[in-house]
Amino acid sequence: MPRTPSEPRTPLPLPDLLPASLRRAWALDGTCPDLDLYSLFRARQISDLHRTAVVDAKGKLCYTALDRKVRCLAVGLAELGVGAGDVVGVQLPNGRNAVITDLALAAVGAVALPFPVGRGAAEAASLLRRAAAVAVVAATEHRGAHPAADLVAGLAPPTGGPALRHVIAAGPGPAPEGAVPFAELLRRSDPTAFVAARPDPDEAARILVSSGSEAEPKMVAYSHNALAGGRGNFFASLMPDPATPPRCLFLVPLASAFGSNGTAVALARHGGTLVLLDHFTPRAAVDAIREHEPTHILGVPTMARMILDLLEQEQREQHPHAGKLPAPTALVLGGAPLDATTAAEARRAFGCAVVNLYGSADGVNCHTGLGTEGTPGGPHPRTDGPARASADRATDHGIVAGRPDPRVADIRVADPTTHEPLPACEIGEIVARGPMSPLCYVGAPELDARYRAPGGWVRTGDLGLLDEDGVLHVVGRLKDVVIRGGANISPAEVERELSAHPSVRDVVCVGVPDPLMGERLAACVVPSSGRAAGAGAPTLEDLVRHLTARGLARAKHPERLLLLPALPLTPAGKPDRTTLRERATHA
Repeated sequence: MPRTPSEPRTPLPLPDLLPASLRRAWALDGTCPDLDLYSLFRARQISDLHRTAVVDAKGKLCYTALDRKVRCLAVGLAELGVGAGDVVGVQLPNGRNAVITDLALAAVGAVALPFPVGRGAAEAASLLRRAAAVAVVAATEHRGAHPAADLVAGLAPPTGGPALRHVIAAGPGPAPEGAVPFAELLRRSDPTAFVAARPDPDEAARILVSSGSEAEPKMVAYSHNALAGGRGNFFASLMPDPATPPRCLFLVPLASAFGSNGTAVALARHGGTLVLLDHFTPRAAVDAIREHEPTHILGVPTMARMILDLLEQEQREQHPHAGKLPAPTALVLGGAPLDATTAAEARRAFGCAVVNLYGSADGVNCHTGLGTEGTPGGPHPRTDGPARASADRATDHGIVAGRPDPRVADIRVADPTTHEPLPACEIGEIVARGPMSPLCYVGAPELDARYRAPGGWVRTGDLGLLDEDGVLHVVGRLKDVVIRGGANISPAEVERELSAHPSVRDVVCVGVPDPLMGERLAACVVPSSGRAAGAGAPTLEDLVRHLTARGLARAKHPERLLLLPALPLTPAGKPDRTTLRERATHA
């Protein structure tokens, strides 16, 4: 029910851990637009009233029609008592309702907390409780699950916490008892009565949920300027003509950290079009590329490999459209390491630049750009002298992530203990600070103390180096090691070498418990297309011979092999290492 004026409201404290002078400097010099997300969207709507904003399973929605729905929902949310500074959860699949909700929350000055529909009720309850959310917008049904009903059942006090007041159920299908129908909020509201809140652009607009390996997902608060400015500048560098709005096919959930480049960036900042699939399949992705001809395709490397397999299958079966794929401007792959083999195959198949994006919810972003220089498998920026030799050595130490852009995030490599910057080509912890830096971790001052260094720098927990050309190379994780008999093994290093095997399409290495050695390394492998188990699939002996030939120390070789038709994915679209570890342990 609506909050009455007598009811006190204490917004969740979300302090900015960056110096205020830096934030203001980026606004004054034009690095950040210094406008809230809804104001940016309205400016785009006014400049091109009938441009298509969203393409989803329901069809097309233009900017003006989208704005009317946004205003209606904003009025409905305000009537429920949702106001400035309130946190509202969003658990919706990719589609217009997710976009409408994002913009409506920005318009009332609330803070969106999106998380993918694949997260279970227990994890959703934890996120909403820890963020002191006052409401949640959830799907009535999605692929056999019923998130809204689960939330109604599981989030009553004290489980849901005293802050939560409403579950808003978005169709299709009837809303469960106890939930507010999303469609009713849209129908009963008068959009002409709405006056936007105009929040401070340096205040929180969205909470990104980390899909990392923590016991509980980390939540990170981002301002309007950090999203539209810092992250917006990242995307601007992938637009050859800034005057031509992008047409973006999002294969990742908009509710993921990677997906935050959707509504806030592609739509509000750049006036583009979002092409959305409510869930990813290779066939749906290829059909959408052929039908809608996106300029940018955003996904994770595993999705790219699945699409490549389908394209190969079409060739073998002489599909009528085999080989016919309209070339986008860029295939942008992030969320997991991109190996040289996948990058090269994708460049040939898609006929465009393959951008390796190194980024995280915690506040780091670096990418290889639209050229071939610095991309996995591509040439280095310079080809002469000592710097080239240094770059060659650096390539042996990880994945090329590109040259940092200070308009997005300045990146240093620092000593993990002292936080002091290290010289070129020395491996240390990657730290970042810039216009896209988040405010803070949500409800977790202990995480701020652990991951924010003096001056507001974000500690990524990743190991890397900057070569003499200023190109970033990512080596692995500080704590992502398998300890076998006291010796440390980096799974990322082994994965990079195995990905070059001709019979390996996809690979993740995990540690499995062992009573003698503590842990042993298991390789979870998806064989190349057409190489099913027993029909040309790699054996453990094949992989060991390959690693020996590439000079990898014997102590780092995997001792178990798990063959899979496809890697299990998390709700954010990344390889599910927890599931793989369990399966490899019991294989």
